[in-house]
Amino acid sequence: MIDRDKNVIEVSHLTKKFGDFTAVDDISFEVHKGEIFGFLGANGAGKTTAMRMLTGLSFPTSGKGSVAGFDVWTQSEQIKKHIGYMSQKFSLYGDLTVRDNLEIFAGIYGMKRQVASVRIEELLERLSLTGESRSVVRDLPQGWKQRLAFSVAIIHKPEIMFLDEPTGGVDPAARRQFWELIYEAVDEGITAFVTTHYMDEAEYCDRISMMVDGRIDALDSPAALKLKYGADSIADVFDILARGAKRTE
Repeated sequence: MIDRDKNVIEVSHLTKKFGDFTAVDDISFEVHKGEIFGFLGANGAGKTTAMRMLTGLSFPTSGKGSVAGFDVWTQSEQIKKHIGYMSQKFSLYGDLTVRDNLEIFAGIYGMKRQVASVRIEELLERLSLTGESRSVVRDLPQGWKQRLAFSVAIIHKPEIMFLDEPTGGVDPAARRQFWELIYEAVDEGITAFVTTHYMDEAEYCDRISMMVDGRIDALDSPAALKLKYGADSIADVFDILARGAKRTE
């Protein structure tokens, strides 16, 4: 059973400055184990900078944070080992096969060969890619590349998967199928931290935070946010909050 009372991400007064510019301005929040946490914001809101700190790619200027129990200041390498990451710009080797990619990333994550072999077969079957395991990645349709990139991100069964606009550039049917993969991973106990520009996808999240000008202006369940702002959809809530934004990327 998933202990949903456990926090896998804890952030307290986290701040990131570049000279006189404050990209992330004193944000605090928690993410519970096994939830789908939507991290939304308009261009320039600071969500990408915040995600870079949480994934061990950038150090804060001040504040505290832990991811999978590891400190963002002192244990960034440990954080990287316990998370998965997928972005709209798929980090795949296009000139290698589907199986080659899975084997390479299993090695990067330090998986033992026998364990990796079993996991690869499991993922190929689950994602209906068994028949394409020897196909060169660059020749795959975009939706299949997306499924493969997702497989790479969770091959080592991380505690948290960071999904940075993962459904950009694919059709609505493929987006729905992708969210089914997210639900399956969450059922296995993996926590999902998702950024997206598709407000209909935000409705699928357990909770949503919305950043404006480096700050978190709202954080709650989709239903609670719609009630608070008298809105019919998360898109309407987003529009209400984004009107006050002073900066864009």
